[in-house]
Amino acid sequence: MTRIAIAALGWLLGASSLSADQPVPKWNEVDSWIYQLTGYPQGKLDRIAKADSDLVVVDLSRDGGADYFTRSEISAVQQSGKIVLAYFEIGAIEKYRPEWKDVPEDLMAGPVDGWPKEQYVRYWDERWWPVVKGRVDQAIRAGFDGAYLDMITTYEEIPGTGIALEERANRMVSLIARISRHAKMQAPDFKIVPQNCPELYSWSPWSGIPNKTYLRSIDGIGIESVFFLAHDKPATAPWCREVRDNALTIRRRGKLVLGVDYARKASNISESYRRQRKLGFVPYVSVVALDRIFSEPQSAERSPSEDGSR
Repeated sequence: MTRIAIAALGWLLGASSLSADQPVPKWNEVDSWIYQLTGYPQGKLDRIAKADSDLVVVDLSRDGGADYFTRSEISAVQQSGKIVLAYFEIGAIEKYRPEWKDVPEDLMAGPVDGWPKEQYVRYWDERWWPVVKGRVDQAIRAGFDGAYLDMITTYEEIPGTGIALEERANRMVSLIARISRHAKMQAPDFKIVPQNCPELYSWSPWSGIPNKTYLRSIDGIGIESVFFLAHDKPATAPWCREVRDNALTIRRRGKLVLGVDYARKASNISESYRRQRKLGFVPYVSVVALDRIFSEPQSAERSPSEDGSR
């Protein structure tokens, strides 16, 4: 039964504003998503709750600071038939976050390129774990269904560590695995979705040998700029193709792949949805600010994925 049919049935039976929750899709049946990190009207999630989507990614807090979304607010979105993931970084710290003042200066490793108010952190240092743990615990307290982890790219980009790339990759995998263990001990169904760096599915970026620790630790992966970099620039560089290939490998291993492209042109938006779906990814197109909701264009023709699932 569709959500529209459920709503109609509730009205016919005299239900008060659909007292019964709308059904939430199973994880492996997610077919659409919304990614919004700022610009919530009046600091509320009402517009997201009303949007047509199976899954949403929102910030842990309404203002990027300590004004965290509450359990009742997250529950209201879930009751609209959506899985809700909490966004936060695990490889960097933004100056406006409440933990900023508590992060030792020597734990920071320089500004993130293009984001002067954000610093890379030495994510393997034990002093960083309380920050990450605190964010996971906050997401669980608020009733989120999982966590969407950003700045995995720190393992590649962090300057001046004197640590080999492969070792930095292994340390990032270890952090993701630790997050997963900690979260699932409290909430077994809590989902772990890192953003970018699908090459971590192998023990090293070059071996191609499956990294079982990484694959066991994640429930899906988010990929930026699948076919379009910000904004409307075709993602045709060799590294872009490599990212798609690695994400597709993770998809074939039964993990959900959430893809987001950054485009404004209608033709590119439609192309992104079509090509992502063909790979079996769950597509979304937005702008870099991630400050508003966009809908899938009706012109985006759906074609079966290569494994025939859609």
